[in-house]
Amino acid sequence: MALFPFLLLKDKKYSSNQVLLQHEKIHFRQQAELLILPFYIWYITEYVVRLVIYKNHSSAYKNISFEREAYANENNTGYLKNRKPYSFFKFI
Repeated sequence: MALFPFLLLKDKKYSSNQVLLQHEKIHFRQQAELLILPFYIWYITEYVVRLVIYKNHSSAYKNISFEREAYANENNTGYLKNRKPYSFFKFI
């Protein structure tokens, strides 16, 4: 879990998982763009809206725009070098 500027991992073994680290680095960039607190407000609001729509935690979580961007690009190690600001808008 990315809580700017910290990365919280359940177990140290995850610290070598490059896909997970890339996913969380994308969240760091999103958080920085939205000046941290607005990111969390937006994230929680979007989760609640999607939970009402999908009536399922997993579907709601996976359809949050921030998560959609991170999942779509977690295998692309060069993504953050070429990522345009506010790219999560493409995933709304």
